[in-house]
Amino acid sequence: MSESLFGIHGAALEVRSQRMGVLASNIANAATPGYKARDIDFRGALEAKLAQGRMQAAGVDTAMASGEDAHTLYRIPTMPSLDGNTVELNREQLAFAENAVAYSATLSFVQGKVNVLTRALKGE
Repeated sequence: MSESLFGIHGAALEVRSQRMGVLASNIANAATPGYKARDIDFRGALEAKLAQGRMQAAGVDTAMASGEDAHTLYRIPTMPSLDGNTVELNREQLAFAENAVAYSATLSFVQGKVNVLTRALKGE
């Protein structure tokens, strides 16, 4: 129902939220020796989330599907550190900020859609 109601925006919010968690983990582990920075392939994860939603709508069991794991990639650092950590703090902060702006924009769209539906139900 949410895909027909919100289009891809509901799934996009879920994927952006997952990505925000991965990026926050990278930032939190910037000084952890041997930590490997990760990111989520947004387009691939979104397509997988939409396909999963269509399968669920068709009555297919999707309990084993995991969009985040299949589309989580390790970053290749531009300047490797001696301790094996691949987090580049500036890069992670930029990716986090970009993702936060995109999340906020998508959320605003969904909230606008909910407001329109609420007003329509009230007869305004």
